[in-house]
Amino acid sequence: MPKNALQRFIKLEAAAGILLFLAATMSMVIANSSLAAYMEAFLNTRASIIVGNLSIDKSVLLWINDGLMAVFFLLVGLELKREVLEGQLSRASQLAMPVAAATGGFVVPALIFTGFNLGDPIALRGWAIPSATDIAFALGVLSLFGSRIPLAVKVFLASLAIIDDLAAIIVIALFYTSNLSLTALGFAAAGIAALIIMNLLNVTRIAAYILVGVVIWVAVLKSGIHATLAGVIVALAIPLTGKTKSTVRPERKDSPLRSLEHALHPWVGYGILPLFAFANAGVSLTGLNLQMLANPLTLGIAAGLFIGKQIGVFVPLWVGFKARWFSMPDGANLLMLYGTAITTGIGFTMSFFIGSLAYEDLDPALASATKLGVLGGSLMSLVFAIVVLWISTFNRFKTQQ
Repeated sequence: MPKNALQRFIKLEAAAGILLFLAATMSMVIANSSLAAYMEAFLNTRASIIVGNLSIDKSVLLWINDGLMAVFFLLVGLELKREVLEGQLSRASQLAMPVAAATGGFVVPALIFTGFNLGDPIALRGWAIPSATDIAFALGVLSLFGSRIPLAVKVFLASLAIIDDLAAIIVIALFYTSNLSLTALGFAAAGIAALIIMNLLNVTRIAAYILVGVVIWVAVLKSGIHATLAGVIVALAIPLTGKTKSTVRPERKDSPLRSLEHALHPWVGYGILPLFAFANAGVSLTGLNLQMLANPLTLGIAAGLFIGKQIGVFVPLWVGFKARWFSMPDGANLLMLYGTAITTGIGFTMSFFIGSLAYEDLDPALASATKLGVLGGSLMSLVFAIVVLWISTFNRFKTQQ
């Protein structure tokens, strides 16, 4: 990705992180006020689409989680494809460091969560909850320090988070799939085949891919596989390069992928993710006691995010630097990278999302425990990361005074 485009990406994600924080705060305030019943009634309102014998009937909350989040995963897929083909993940030398950090950051939190919840098969369904990173929130923390955090560190964090999202997508596909409908899967397969043919024929009209994508989304939704994966499937089919005829510049080279990514980014960052946070972050603190805080599910998520993520991300980096497998990013130091590792413990939207899949249609107490764990682990990671990053950039701060 060109440097100016990368800077725009990081700037937008950072601004989206601020909106996420405001949306989550508003959700918490409403959930603990006299408006809580109205918010719950709104989120549980049913909305249906009926076309002939086909019907989709879901609550507002599920339209957000299954529908709008498919657009978020479409954007994630576009970012991932572009980074692999031409960006920070296109060369092995660039890939090794974020892959090592992302792998550790996914495995260690899952192990910590499992340790807290051994013997409880229902709770263990949420083993992947603390393994996720909220890229917008994490980059938002780095943005608080302005130019004192080098661009190379922000690029590293963005690359790590994109790989983290890929791992989350694979986990959702493999572990959070209900009873399968072979008929619906057949329609989804036909849609995927259509995408492949369009790609081979160098079709560059985005509308054609979106139209087929809607069909795939409905088929995947009805198949038992989580519908958001349709967004990733469509993204991987959209061509990075192509040619479109123009009266001004004949056979002008264009990029459908970049065009769609550019168009979606503000809608997702400023609209879909804050709306998701508002709909999912609200948890009532009424009657909160030590027993609720000591719930193994809550502790496993909080410890996984706060302790597991920083250990899982930073230890592979430290070993890599000591063994001279990795090079320190320009302008960075070890303490700064440790602070950056702590920011990956801000799971938030992705953790909420995986939690909603893990405990869907189960005891509401599981959802409350999940929200407490995600909020607690993310908040501790946020505060501790700011402190460590401030210390690591203190000399730069004095220089700029």
